[in-house]
Parts: sequence; structure tokens; C-alpha cells
Amino acid sequence: MRTPIWCRTQASEVGDACRTVVDQLLEVNALYRLRAAQGIVGLRRKYGETRLEAACARAIAVGDPSYRTIKGILIAGTETDPEPESSGDASAAAFLHGPQRLFASVAPFETADEIHDDQVHGEAEESI
Repeated sequence: MRTPIWCRTQASEVGDACRTVVDQLLEVNALYRLRAAQGIVGLRRKYGETRLEAACARAIAVGDPSYRTIKGILIAGTETDPEPESSGDASAAAFLHGPQRLFASVAPFETADEIHDDQVHGEAEESI
């Protein structure tokens, strides 16, 4: 009987990160996500508890603690890779300089009034 309680117990034996992932999966719609939780716990047979715990921690760190992500991390063997270095922008928006600097190198656009005035003056000169 691989119930949600069984999954939580098995995940606790693996480690805190694995328990966190299983708890998150079973928090809402437990019966719908039971197969994913069972699958995560079952990965320890193939990959071992240490690697599974590291993969669960990695999946939590990247914000996608799902069976598919954890299995992909284990297959790729990236559960122990160091965290990528931060670019230092603290997730700032890419556009930081404002519209004046963006369009500084582009010739200014003529307004509709300026175009109309040029056409009126041009027509007046032609008729003289």
C-alpha cells in the first residue's frame, strides 16, 4: 500500500529535501500527484539516497520540484554541480536607461503638425 503516508515516510528516510518535495507534491490533490511522489521515492533504488537527496535539493533551488526535473537532474548527473554564479544584477530589468538614451542615436521624428506645415509651405511656394 503505497499511500501518501508511505511516500512521506520513505521520503523522510532519504532526507529533508526529498521530504519537502514529496510534501509539496501531496499538499494539493494528493491522489492526482501520488504517482509522481511514488516515482520520486522509487528513484532511490536506482540512484541511491545521497544522489536523490542532492537532486531534490537542486530541484527546490531552481524552483521546479517535480518528478521530471528530479529525474532529469539524476540522469544528467548535475545534482552536485555548483550553483551558477550570479550576474550581480539582482534580477533587474534589462532596460535601465530610459527612453531618452534609447532613442538618442536616432534622428527625432517629425510630428504631424511639422509635416503638415512643410506641405502647406511647399504648396504655397509652388503656386507662386
